[in-house]
Amino acid sequence: MSHIDQSNPYAVNIENAVVHAPESERAAFIRRTYTHLTGAILALIGLEFVLFNVVPQATIQGMVANMIGVYSWLFVLFGFTAVSWVARSWANSGSPTPLQYAGLALYVGAWGIMLLPILHICINVLQDPSLPATAGIITGVAFLGLTAVAFITRADLSNWGRYLMIAGFVAMGVIVAGILFGFSLGLWFAGLMVALMCGYILYDTSNVIHHFGVDQHVAASLVLFADVVMLFYYVLQFVMNLNRD
Repeated sequence: MSHIDQSNPYAVNIENAVVHAPESERAAFIRRTYTHLTGAILALIGLEFVLFNVVPQATIQGMVANMIGVYSWLFVLFGFTAVSWVARSWANSGSPTPLQYAGLALYVGAWGIMLLPILHICINVLQDPSLPATAGIITGVAFLGLTAVAFITRADLSNWGRYLMIAGFVAMGVIVAGILFGFSLGLWFAGLMVALMCGYILYDTSNVIHHFGVDQHVAASLVLFADVVMLFYYVLQFVMNLNRD
C-alpha cells in the first residue's frame, strides 16, 4: 500500500492561502485542522474496537480471508485507491460542508477495512495486541516530532511533491509485484516506507502551514490523517518483522 497522490489538489495560491491570512485566522485554521485530525484518529480507533470486540471473530476471519487472496487483495487495493480519490474530492472546500465531512468519514471507514488483515494477524493469529500498541506509540511520537520540526522551521517544502510522488509510484509498483509474484517485501521495505511516510508528513504539514486555504481544514485534516495511518501501517509491519526475526 502506498501514498502516491501528492500533487496537492487543495493548495491555493491566492489571498485565501493560510500564509497570507491574519494571525487569528491562521491560528483558527490550524486548531480546526488538528481537532478534525484527532477526531478522525479517535473514530478509526473506535471503529476497530467495534470490529474486534463486537463483531464475531468468525465474521472477521471470513472478511479477512476474502480480502487477502492474491487477486482479491489487488482488487481491495485498487478499490481503496478509488474510494480515497472520492473521499478527497468530497473533502475539498469547494464541496458543500456535509459532503466534506462525508468524505472524511468515508476515508476513515475505508482505512478501518484496510487495517483489518494486519490487525487480525496481530490480535487473533499472533495473539499479541502489544504489537499495534507499540506501533501506535512510535507513530504518535514520530508524528508529533515531525510536526514540531515543520512548525519550528516553517520551511516551505512544496518542491518535495514531485519526488515523493515518484517514490510513491515506485513503491506501489513493488507492492503490486510482490502480490502478483508472491515474494515477501520484508523488514527493509517496511523501513523504507516508514522513512517515505515521514517525508510525506513533513511535506503535507508544510502545505498546511503555507498552501491550504483558511477554509480547507477538513481537506487538510484528511491529508494528515492519511499520512498518520499510513505511517502506522508500515511501522506495524516493521515491528512485526522485527518480532518475527
